[in-house]
Amino acid sequence: MKDVFVRLGTDFLSTILFACVYFATGSIALATAIGIAGAVGQVIRARIKRSELGFMTWASLGLVIVLGTATLLTNDPRFVMAKPSIAHFAIGAVMLKRGWMLRYVPPIVAETIPEYVTIAGFSWALLMFALGLGTIAVALTGDMKLWAIYVSFVAVGAKIVAFAIQYVVFRLLIIGRLRERAVSA
Repeated sequence: MKDVFVRLGTDFLSTILFACVYFATGSIALATAIGIAGAVGQVIRARIKRSELGFMTWASLGLVIVLGTATLLTNDPRFVMAKPSIAHFAIGAVMLKRGWMLRYVPPIVAETIPEYVTIAGFSWALLMFALGLGTIAVALTGDMKLWAIYVSFVAVGAKIVAFAIQYVVFRLLIIGRLRERAVSA
C-alpha cells in the first residue's frame, strides 16, 4: 500500500507542490512557478538517475507546465477557477488508456483480477470527467467560496470515497477468485 502512495506522490508531485504553496501563500504566481520548477526538477532528477517516469507523471508535468504558464500569462481569476476542470478533463482522457492503472495496484491484484482493474481505470476516467463538469458548474456561479469548497472538499472527497470503494471491491473480488481457484484445485 505504501508503494502505491509513493507512486501517486511521484506522479503528482508538481501538482501537490502547486496546491501546497497556493494554500500556504495564496499566491497563484508563486505556486505556479514552484509547481513548474518542481516538475522540471523531477524530470532532471529522473534523467540523472536514469530512471523512467510513468505515463501519469508526464501527464501531470504537461498539465502543470501548460496550465501554469497560461495562469501566469492571463492572470485571470476566471481561468484559475476553470483550471481544475481542464486538469480533470485532461487526466480523465489520459485515464482512458487501457491498463493505465495496473502500475498502481499490488501484483496480486494485477494477476488475479486484471479485467476489473481495467474497468476501474475507466471508472476513474468517468469520475474525472464528472468532477470537471461539476467544477465548471460551480465556477459559473461566480461564488469563489463555493468554488473553493467544491474543489477542496467535494472533489477530493469524491476521490477518497472512490478509492475506498475500489479497495473494498478489489479485496472482495480477490478473495472470491482465490476461493474459486482453491475449490477447483
